[in-house]
Amino acid sequence: MTRIGGTWQNWARSASVRPLRVERPRTPEGVQRAVIAAAAHGLPIKAVGAGHSFTGIAIAPGVLLELDDMQGLVSADSASGRVTLLAGTRLHRIPALLAPYGLAMENLGDIDRQSISGAISTGTHGTGAGFGGLAAQVVGVTLVTAAGEFLRIDETRNSEMLPAVALGLGALGILVEVTLQCVPAFVMHAIDEPVPLEEVLTTLPERVAEHDHFEFYWFPHTDVALTKCQSRLPESTKRRPLPVAGRWIDETLLSNGVYRAVCASGRLAPAITPPFSRLAVKLTGDREYTDHSHRVLTQHRNVRFREMEYALPAENVEPAFRAVQELIAQRGWRIEFPIEVRFAAEDDRWLSTAHGRASGYIAVHRYWRADPTVYFEAVEQIMLAYGGRPHWGKLHTLDAERLRERYPRFDDFLALRDRLDPERRFANRYLERVLGA
Repeated sequence: MTRIGGTWQNWARSASVRPLRVERPRTPEGVQRAVIAAAAHGLPIKAVGAGHSFTGIAIAPGVLLELDDMQGLVSADSASGRVTLLAGTRLHRIPALLAPYGLAMENLGDIDRQSISGAISTGTHGTGAGFGGLAAQVVGVTLVTAAGEFLRIDETRNSEMLPAVALGLGALGILVEVTLQCVPAFVMHAIDEPVPLEEVLTTLPERVAEHDHFEFYWFPHTDVALTKCQSRLPESTKRRPLPVAGRWIDETLLSNGVYRAVCASGRLAPAITPPFSRLAVKLTGDREYTDHSHRVLTQHRNVRFREMEYALPAENVEPAFRAVQELIAQRGWRIEFPIEVRFAAEDDRWLSTAHGRASGYIAVHRYWRADPTVYFEAVEQIMLAYGGRPHWGKLHTLDAERLRERYPRFDDFLALRDRLDPERRFANRYLERVLGA
């Protein structure tokens, strides 16, 4: 997230706004005062985190609340594994906060720059068929309602709301505290290796079941999948982390520095994309190491891009992926970014992309200076044909009418929204599109 003068922009530069007012509360009470003041002046109000959503979900045309000063631990209990964090806490800060208590988050996405409230509210997830997204780890929240009241929701208070507010799109109130169910700290053994793509596709269910966490990347114009297989081990396991120099060469120099230059050049000379993609799979994605869970699950991405991701029933991933392959070949496109495939367990969050079904995710990307519209919309039609649900924080074209048919609890969510925010104090154009006015 950046602010240039009075303009707020998200990380991908795909959404921006010039809010009427910007406030930086330091406490939950500060958020409460801001909401009450906005209501008194008839202004909409929204909180923003790190700005890592590609959609306009965080756009705040009225009052924009920056939660950068609301970070840190509120409470932690080693025995129960329950941890409460201020809503603006960045994911990359959480491991150090949990370490003194011998705890870790059960799973993480592949990027850790987001705030905890933004990550759960948009459905951020990692990979692993036995593990849900970040919102599935939420056991309690405190939010400020449109009426300016604190509302605590957990297993004993207003518990019926928890499956909605744990992944609430910012439509039900402003989160000020988030309580997570953590697990004992653990390390992970990781094997990253290139495997023939056809071999991966024909054995996909077995690979997903065999490993705690499995995902793969495919650079279009190649016949190789870059696989990532990860196993969870006790914290006492001896760590064998990547050498500092080797990690820098792989992640900073090759995956970000050289890659940024190639993406920029590929806009002017698309013909360089296929040979670079073939070179990329030879230079990266072949390593083995054991390290703290957060250092294995996450990675640094400095090359700016735009993304669309759809969740499918897990059994539909392989045919949908093949359809995307065929689409790229038929259109003759030169796609510079890899396609990412991950998996997650089903959960009970009403608007979770994995609600009620074991899910697989197919994500497509384009360099931020390239127009992704034609590519994304064509891929989107394939995803919809295979029962896809779009990631709330990533680009898609669906509206409330089309989303309703994909979420069994969609109308229940809207009813709770009517109850908590009848005047649409927390609305914006994106929410009007995906939830209705």
